[in-house]
Amino acid sequence: MRKSTLLKVATQSILKNKLRTFLTMLGVVIGVAAVIIMVAVGYGAQTSIQKQIGALGTNMIMIMPGASAAGGVNQGAATFNRLTPADYDKIQRESLLRSAVSPVVFTEAQVISGQGNWRTRINGVSVEYQQIRDWPVQEGTYFTEPDVRGARKVAVLGTTVATGLFPDGDAVGQQVQIRDVPFTVMGVLKSKGQNAGGMDADDIILVPYTTAQARLSGRQRVGQIIGSASSPEDVPAAQEEIRGILRESHKLGDGDDDDFTIRNQDEIAAAASSATQVMTILLASIASISLLVGGIGIMNIMLVSVTERTREIGIRMAIGARGSDVLTQFLVESVAISMLGGVIGVVLGLGGAVLLGHFTGWSTETPPEAVVIAVGFSAAVGVFFGFYPARQAAALNPIQALRYE
Repeated sequence: MRKSTLLKVATQSILKNKLRTFLTMLGVVIGVAAVIIMVAVGYGAQTSIQKQIGALGTNMIMIMPGASAAGGVNQGAATFNRLTPADYDKIQRESLLRSAVSPVVFTEAQVISGQGNWRTRINGVSVEYQQIRDWPVQEGTYFTEPDVRGARKVAVLGTTVATGLFPDGDAVGQQVQIRDVPFTVMGVLKSKGQNAGGMDADDIILVPYTTAQARLSGRQRVGQIIGSASSPEDVPAAQEEIRGILRESHKLGDGDDDDFTIRNQDEIAAAASSATQVMTILLASIASISLLVGGIGIMNIMLVSVTERTREIGIRMAIGARGSDVLTQFLVESVAISMLGGVIGVVLGLGGAVLLGHFTGWSTETPPEAVVIAVGFSAAVGVFFGFYPARQAAALNPIQALRYE
C-alpha cells in the first residue's frame, strides 16, 4: 500500500469520529503542555540564576572565614573568622594572578538624611571592589585610594537607598548620618536589581573599609575578601595561589586544615543550577505522567477501532492487503493522533508559559530542544501504545474477519 494511500485512509478514519479523536488526543495535549510549562519554569529559573550570579562580578573569587571541613567534620563557612586586613594586604602584594582584590566589612545601620531614613546594609570595601563587581556609578564618582587610606567619611549609595533617602533626587554631595557619623554622598551606583539570593542588590551603601572598621563596625576582622582573575582560565590557578598565600599568612602546617573557604562563581552557579535542574526534572517527570495516561487512552481507542473495523480489515485482506499493510495503517493513525495532540500541546504549553510568567512574575524560558523532544516523545507514545492494537489488527484471520458482525 502506498504511503499516500495510508495517509489518506488514516486521515479519513480520524476525521470520521472527530469528537472521539479529540478526546483521545486530549491526554497527550495536556501532557505535552504540562511538560513544556514545567520545563519553561525550570529553565527560566536556571537562566535567571546564571544572570544573577554573572551580575556578582567578573571572574570573581570569594574568600570567606571558616573552614569548609576541619578534623573530618564539615564546619561550614564563617564558623570562625581569622581574616584580617593584613591578609588582604598580603594577597595584594604577593598574588600575581589576581587582577583586583578587596576586603569586605559587613554591618547594618539606620541611615538618616534630611528627607528620610532607611535601614540598610553597609559594606566597607576598597577602591578595587568596583572593578571586581563590575559596578559603575550612574551619578557622581566612586571614592578613591586617598579616601581609603585616610578613612574618610564618604559613601556611595545603591539606587534603592538613594531613592529612599532622597526621593527628589540629587543625592550626590548631600550629607547622610550612619550611626551618628556624618558621611558625604560621593555617588550613586548603577542598578543591579535582584541578586542570586533573591535580595535587592541595590539596597546597600559602600564606604571605605578603613572607615567602616574605625567608625561603624568596631571590628578588626573582615567579613570577606573578594578578588578577581584576569580571565576565566586563570581563576583556578588564582584560587590556589591565594590559598597558598593565606595558609602562609595564618602559619598553617602541612597537616593543618584551611581555616578559610575559597569559592568562585562557577562553583556557586553549578550548585544553584544543580538544584534547579533536579527540580525541573522532577516537575517534568510528574507532568509526563499525563503523557502516559494519554498513551493508554490512545491504546484503548485503537483497540475499540480495531473491533469496530474488523469486517473492513477482512475486506482489505481479501482483496490483497498484507498484514504489514494493516499494521502500518493502524500505526499511522495512532502516531497521527498522538503527534497532532503533541503539536497542539506545544502551542498551549508555550502560551501557558508566557501567561504564567506574566501573572506570577516568574522567569520562564522554553529551550528549542524541549519543543523537539516533546513532539518526538508524543510520536513515540503513538508508536508504543499503538503497536499492540495494530498488531492485533494485522493478526486477524481474513475469513473470520469477514464473518464478523
